[in-house]
Amino acid sequence: MSYYQIMKNIKVLSFIPLISFALLFVQCQDDDDNGNAIYQDMCNDGVKNGDETGIDCGGSCEPCAEEELFAGRYKQEDQMGRAGVNLLFNKPGLRDSLNLVVPHKMKSQFKDVFRDRLMTLDTSYTTNILGLDADQMAEMFSQDVLWVAQNGETSYNGTQVLTGRALGEDVMDANLLWIFGGPDGTKNNEDPNLISDGVPENDAPFLDTFPYLAPPF
Repeated sequence: MSYYQIMKNIKVLSFIPLISFALLFVQCQDDDDNGNAIYQDMCNDGVKNGDETGIDCGGSCEPCAEEELFAGRYKQEDQMGRAGVNLLFNKPGLRDSLNLVVPHKMKSQFKDVFRDRLMTLDTSYTTNILGLDADQMAEMFSQDVLWVAQNGETSYNGTQVLTGRALGEDVMDANLLWIFGGPDGTKNNEDPNLISDGVPENDAPFLDTFPYLAPPF
């Protein structure tokens, strides 16, 4: 027998134990699952797989947290809440941040910012025509969302305050009055630029049907 044939036989013999062990391992796997499919817990593996909409959440798993609903394909850019609130009450460098915060977290993150801004705009602020002090005012406006009255009057600045908005209501004038008007709304009557934005009522009648806005120029 040649040297080449001897080495070939040695190589073949060395593979026999490895093949036998592999067959034994496969057989053990088949025995362990008793013919049933092995379950893989996809909801706790730290990977977005299966029908999940987020990592270990959504689909067949627990619903994703509220913050994650804005992740991925869609991105929230603006709250579109009360007109002028972010502009008037928030610091310039934080306005984009407010737009990206989910509503239920706004108060905890922006109430103090809104209160400090309010006291900066009017250092002698005590209460306003709504009877709100600086803390109450900041708490109400730091959650920049629209509230809609399911029953009763819908108004931004009427007997039912902030329950909605009629087309003819001047939201900016209302906001300025609440900041600079004082307890009875007359604090800065001698300086009308503080309590009004100077924009008069709509110069064209609103439509009677949707979208109700006046036609463009």
